Amino acid sequence: MTDRTPVSLSPEEIAAVKSWVIHEDASVLVFSKPAGLSSQGGRIQAHTLDDLLWAFARSNGKRPDLVHRLDRDTSGVILAAKTKPAAGFLGKAIQAHKLTKTYLALVSAAPEPASGDINVPLVRQEIGRESYMRVAAFDTKGAQGSRSRYRTLSASEEGALVELQPFTGRMHQLRVHMAHIGRPLVGDVRYGGALTAAGRGAPRLMLHAASLTFPHPEGGERTVAAQPPEDFCTLATAMGLTLPPTGAAV
Repeated sequence: MTDRTPVSLSPEEIAAVKSWVIHEDASVLVFSKPAGLSSQGGRIQAHTLDDLLWAFARSNGKRPDLVHRLDRDTSGVILAAKTKPAAGFLGKAIQAHKLTKTYLALVSAAPEPASGDINVPLVRQEIGRESYMRVAAFDTKGAQGSRSRYRTLSASEEGALVELQPFTGRMHQLRVHMAHIGRPLVGDVRYGGALTAAGRGAPRLMLHAASLTFPHPEGGERTVAAQPPEDFCTLATAMGLTLPPTGAAV
C-alpha cells in the first residue's frame, strides 16, 4: 500500500519531476522516467517517483498515484492517475490487459528469427536480499504464465535494436524472456547481459519504455510516447543501429 504521509521535496526535485511530464489532463499524468529512479519502494534511501508525486498535491492533500511500475534502471513512459475514479478505472484496465506497452532494447546480437513470440511460465526466486525471475515448467509451484513479443528493428555486427511488447506483467518479464532466447539485454547484469557494446561500457540496463496506449478514463484511447534518453541513443548509434524517427514503436 502506498504511504500517504506527505514528503518534503526540494525546489530542485519539484522542478525535475515537473520537467518529466509528457502528457497531462484532468485525469492522468504521464512521465518520461529517467533511468536510475525507483518507481516505488526499494532499499535505496532516496526519493522515488512515487514520493516525487507530492509535487502535484492539491490543496485538499490529494495527490496523483502511479498505476504501474518500471524497473529502476528502465527509462520511459509511466502513467499516474490524478483522481480516485481514474485510478480505479486504470487499475481495472490493467487487470483486463487493455494497456499496450512498447519498449526498445539493445541486445548484443540480432535474434534468430528476427521476430517472434515468447510464451513461457516464470517463477519468482529469492537469492539473499534479491528477487529474480526464472523460466519454469508449467507445473512448477508458483509458476505464472507470461508472454512477450519481440521484433528486430535494426541490426549490425555490433548487435541489434529490438521492439518488445509484454502481454502479461510479470516482474523482469522482458529481461528474462530475452535471456531465455539467448539475447539478454545489454547492461543487464542480473540476467547475463553484456557490460559492453561497440567497445563502450553499457551505462545501465538498455531498456526504454517507448510508448503506452491506454483506455482513457474520460473515453477513447490515448497513446503517449517518450524519446529514448541520450545514453540509449549514444550507445545505439555507436552500435551502428538506427532508431525509429519518433523514438517510439513503428
